[in-house]
Amino acid sequence: MESKRHKQFKGKIALDVRDSEPDWGPFLAPKAEEGAPNVLFIAWDDVGYATMDCFGGPVEAPNMKRIADMGVSFSNFHTTALCSPTRASLLTGRNATTNGMATIAEFASGFPGISTRIPFESGFISEVLAEKGYNTYCIGKWHLTPGEECNLAAYKGRWPLGRGFERFYGWLGGETNSFFPDLVHDNHQVEPPGRPEDGYHLADDLSDKAVRFIQDAKVIDSDKPFFMYFAPQAGHAPHLVPTEWADRYKGVFDDGYEAIRDDILARQKELGILPEDTELSPINPHGEPERKGPDGQDWPLLDTVRPWGSLSDDEKRLFTRMAEVYAGYISYYDDRLGQVLDYLEESGELDNTLIVSISDNGASGEGGPNGSFNEWRFFNGIADTAEETLEHIDELGTPASNNHYNTGWAWALDTPFPYWKRWAGYEGGTSDMCLLAWPAKIKADDRFRDQYIHAVDVVPTVYELLGIEPPETINGYLQNPIEGESFAAALTDPDAPGKSTQFYAMLGQRSLYHEGWLACTVHPPLSSWGKFEDDEWELYHLEEDRSQTKNLAEEEPERLETMKSLWFYYAGIYNGLPLDDRSAIEQVLAERPTPAPPRDQYTFYPGASDVPESAGPRINGRSYKIAAGVELDSADAEGVLWAAGGVPGGHSLYIKDGRLRYTFNWVGSTLQEVVADSEITAGPHVLAAEFSIEGKSSDPKMPGAEGTLTLYCDDQAIGSGKIVTQPGYFCLTGDGICAGRDSSSAVTPDYDAPFPFTGGKLEKVVVDLAGEPYLDHEADVRAWFSID
Repeated sequence: MESKRHKQFKGKIALDVRDSEPDWGPFLAPKAEEGAPNVLFIAWDDVGYATMDCFGGPVEAPNMKRIADMGVSFSNFHTTALCSPTRASLLTGRNATTNGMATIAEFASGFPGISTRIPFESGFISEVLAEKGYNTYCIGKWHLTPGEECNLAAYKGRWPLGRGFERFYGWLGGETNSFFPDLVHDNHQVEPPGRPEDGYHLADDLSDKAVRFIQDAKVIDSDKPFFMYFAPQAGHAPHLVPTEWADRYKGVFDDGYEAIRDDILARQKELGILPEDTELSPINPHGEPERKGPDGQDWPLLDTVRPWGSLSDDEKRLFTRMAEVYAGYISYYDDRLGQVLDYLEESGELDNTLIVSISDNGASGEGGPNGSFNEWRFFNGIADTAEETLEHIDELGTPASNNHYNTGWAWALDTPFPYWKRWAGYEGGTSDMCLLAWPAKIKADDRFRDQYIHAVDVVPTVYELLGIEPPETINGYLQNPIEGESFAAALTDPDAPGKSTQFYAMLGQRSLYHEGWLACTVHPPLSSWGKFEDDEWELYHLEEDRSQTKNLAEEEPERLETMKSLWFYYAGIYNGLPLDDRSAIEQVLAERPTPAPPRDQYTFYPGASDVPESAGPRINGRSYKIAAGVELDSADAEGVLWAAGGVPGGHSLYIKDGRLRYTFNWVGSTLQEVVADSEITAGPHVLAAEFSIEGKSSDPKMPGAEGTLTLYCDDQAIGSGKIVTQPGYFCLTGDGICAGRDSSSAVTPDYDAPFPFTGGKLEKVVVDLAGEPYLDHEADVRAWFSID
């Protein structure tokens, strides 16, 4: 890429400036071509192929239909089956494994294809357009920074501002809470501008910021184009929305997910999205849960669907409400996104804005067959029961929940395909909505395009439409070849060819699309089955069987063998090995580089930014101490001394009603409280909670480490109780660790967050993981607070 500062000076330099001739060319910032369009990428999250009404689904999304009516819709668009990999491909034009992003950013392993460190040789479109004179903005979900680097001490080269975006407002991880988001503005953390009791919701915040970013520049230079990557939280869990929006869908889902699939497919055929002979894929298509792994392992219960007819009336009522909440959630975000489109139209920018709107993978199955009141149970390897969730049915979608619907709805919202997100060998995981519009240049056409295309093809398509040649180097890095293929021709020619080959590898799944056929393995993602050499391969002729109802492996053995060989060929080119099917809890707890050298003590200060859980002390399966040095003005002091986590799970040390208290919120479902026997007194104190591990939990429904939690005031034990700690993290994607308050959602309903500490001075809080008894080290604890 030619840089302005490297242009040769063509002026004249003399001894005297008066005799010299200036040349500004080498020194000016890049300037876009006259009339260059704005570019708006919209990346929905976990929105299945058949969710929105513009793709035959039950959820009203008038602003997505608005984009569809302005442009062209693609019915055979594909993704990687998972969020981080798709987004990496969408923004670079390279395959996920080439980008080192064959998994989510938090599940890194030290191999080229799954390092989750996108190489600088894979340039982002934001980096390219910034050097072409564009303003570049990122709004919403990022999820392209390794989990170990999502903290304020970390290297920022893989944050949005390090990859070509001038401004960022959103969150770095895979999800956040729409009522209590963990926000980053540019390169620093910020608190949300409101709380749910004030009417705050993330959807409003994101659309407001998007408009503000555009206005901030347009008021100065109205002709300068922008590139905006807008990535809303919807429809990723938790599904949180004002109750009145969920109530709009009462009655829509009452007949269940099997019945609604028939209705959806009929609409899809009527709209011309799918051929008339398309069939519905069967429920549990491999005979799960009876199907076994190579060594007799069970099929993952998570990836099964309970037939609607097998449910009790209460379960049907619960599951129906889960679907209503999700539908309202999508509609609410669509409504707020409409405010951005309205602004573009009112300001005269909409016609010359190139819009691409996709979902990053199929509908999410992480809720399992029973759905979940707290989807972080999945990442702790804990199954949900409908009976437990039913107790919270009226809280679904509210700030008190962290909910996720059940797999039946994921299957329905991926109609007519089998499976859902994470399944890279099946259309339910990889086939998604794609809309493209540019009113000033591309004629609207209501005929769906059926060319096979992929997220990796979007960047080269946009480059072609903008007349941009991809640069050979960016910031000194020689660029990897663009691996996607432009589908720009299909915008004007419905019969233009699609791509011929696409490689897939994801969480132990693998597949290859080639010339209308798909070869894939029957290997559930995150199953821990291993034995990849024993995988059963299937073969589908997608050109004639989009919903994968006819496995032709036995009829076409030579073709299958050829495609298997091609898979290994492309795996060698694109860093597709090794395969990794470890379970979610194994992935979460795997050893990875830490942001700082391992240590047994962590110190937290009041007023500092939240520390992400991934960068803090890991208490899983071990003893720990939390000690706060305070100077209490009176016995009326109260508030949080230290807290980690929130509604999904966490623990908090705090003072209330004159007593020291500790609450461990086990996976959002069991509150374990220890309260001091005596009241606090004014003066200097070390207030502490010590957990002494005694072994694994004896309750099979409550896995983790059990032991005794003892409260101390100085060297005196003032209360104790038995508790069980969690097997995994509380919530890696928000609700971090803080001293002197409980930010975001509250760990316990015993107080209203942030419940800041008042009535004295909190010096600091030290968390110690050495595992030795507190009483043996009381002098050491006091020494912690004498050192700043």
